[in-house]
Amino acid sequence: MKTNDSSPTPELIHSCQGLVRSIAWKVHQKVPRSVELDDLIGFGQVGLAEAARDFDQNRGVQFTTYAYYRVRGAILDGLSTMAWFSKADYARGRYERNANDVLEASPSDAQSEDTNWFGQTARSLSMTYIMTQWAGEGVGSPEPSEDYTPSDAAEDADLRTEIRKLVEELPDQEATLIKGIYFEGLTIKDAGERIGISKAWASRLHARTLHSLALRMTDSDD
Repeated sequence: MKTNDSSPTPELIHSCQGLVRSIAWKVHQKVPRSVELDDLIGFGQVGLAEAARDFDQNRGVQFTTYAYYRVRGAILDGLSTMAWFSKADYARGRYERNANDVLEASPSDAQSEDTNWFGQTARSLSMTYIMTQWAGEGVGSPEPSEDYTPSDAAEDADLRTEIRKLVEELPDQEATLIKGIYFEGLTIKDAGERIGISKAWASRLHARTLHSLALRMTDSDD
C-alpha cells in the first residue's frame, strides 16, 4: 500500500537501482558524448524517489512497471533543459508518462466489471497522444519533417485550435488540470496540487477528462 511516511520507501528505491541504471544507459546511447551518464542516473533517481513516494500497491500495478515510466520521464525531463534535446524526444517521454497514468487510473478489476473498459481506455490513450503532440506551442509539438507542406501546417493549426476550443469548454477544474499537464508540461501531481486535489484524484480526473474530450472530438468530426 501507499506509504504514509513523508519520505519514500527505502526498500522500493533500493530494489530498482538496477532499473534506473539500465534506463539511463539506454538513453545515454542516443545522446551526445558530452552528456554524462551520472547526470542521467541522477535525473532517474529523482523519478524513482517520486515513484516510491506516490506508489499505491492496492491499484494492482507492479512497482517496477510504475517506476519505469516515472524514471524514464524524469530523465527525459532533465534532458529537456538542454538546447540540443529534440521536441520529439520530449513529447515521447511526456506521452509515456501520461499514458501510464491513464492505465493506472483504471481500477484493477475494471475489465471484469465494465465491458466498455477497453474502448474507454483506448480513447483516453489516443487523446493523450493527440494532446501531447498538438495541444501546446513549442515544446512537445511535432517537428516538421523535410516533406512537411503548407497544407500539413494548416491542418496542424486547425487541430490545435480545435483542441484548445474543446479544453476551454471544459468545467474550470478539468480545464485547469488539462492545461497544466499538456499546455505547461506539469506533472499530473503538480497540476492536481494547483487545483487542490491529490495525485490519485488528479489521475482519475485526468483519465475521465481525456475520455470526454475524445468523445467530443469525435462528435465534432461528424
